[in-house]
Amino acid sequence: MTSPRRARVRALAKINLDLRVLGKRPDGYHELRTIFQTVSLADSLDIAFRPGRKTVVELQDSLAIPDNLVTRAAHSALEAMRIGGRVEMRLVKRIPMGAGLGGGSSDAAAVLLALPVLAGRRLDLPTLASLAEQLGSDVPFFLLGGRAVGIGRGTELFPLPDGAAQNGIVVASGVHVSTAQAYRDLGPHLTSESQENKIFSFQAQVWGRSVGALPRNDFEEVVFRQHRSLAAIKRKLLRAGASVALMTGSGSAVFGLFPDRNGISAALQSWGAQTAFPVSLVSRTRYRQMWWRALREHSTGRTWPPPSRYAR
Repeated sequence: MTSPRRARVRALAKINLDLRVLGKRPDGYHELRTIFQTVSLADSLDIAFRPGRKTVVELQDSLAIPDNLVTRAAHSALEAMRIGGRVEMRLVKRIPMGAGLGGGSSDAAAVLLALPVLAGRRLDLPTLASLAEQLGSDVPFFLLGGRAVGIGRGTELFPLPDGAAQNGIVVASGVHVSTAQAYRDLGPHLTSESQENKIFSFQAQVWGRSVGALPRNDFEEVVFRQHRSLAAIKRKLLRAGASVALMTGSGSAVFGLFPDRNGISAALQSWGAQTAFPVSLVSRTRYRQMWWRALREHSTGRTWPPPSRYAR
């Protein structure tokens, strides 16, 4: 019996540097405009693959998440490659769940990137993106990393130039925010006039013209009304010296970006280690380098997505 091929990879979290909700689409989803950014907070995934006629996917996950995106991603990748085999995975969660940080989506994307390399097959980026979109709206972004504009459901992505290196804090409050309820509460505010204003304001953000167009997250208006503790976290980050503080996604995590590390050190003392995480923005270049290092035993070259050295 052949030995399994193994790799340990990191699945990074994301924040939304800007998020506008324009209105409901005919398909039931909402039309979004957002700026995604990967940050250094990460889950760890050990993955092993052994070829075989029968497909078996096993996941060790201390949280025992039902219908985990990780196992669904593994099945999707194997089906797309038209192969069978045994996939064993161990997931160590560090990204808080249900916080708008994309942890589950990033874990799924990590499987889509790593499994073809271990299996000796190649799935091109359009194929991976299609699989990712079926798993969740945030999953395709983690195939790219860095900074990107997301439109539509957030799955239509346009990479942005990497910004300056920045550091910050992510505060996970533990508050549960219902995304469905947040959309319902936001609905009455989604007028045609506000949509036009949001588009112009969002364009100014993307082009880097911040004067008169401060970054914003539309969900804050309705989520902060229901969860005042989250608004208090944002105010606290700004008082501590954050140049930008926003809720990410539909909540409930709030992040702050700081002009220097001294401000971060002082701010971290205000929260316990279980709720506040120091982070750095991870550029697309760093993101790809991280993946190439993690898969170097099984991959060759510096192309994207990482190619398998076993592919024929």
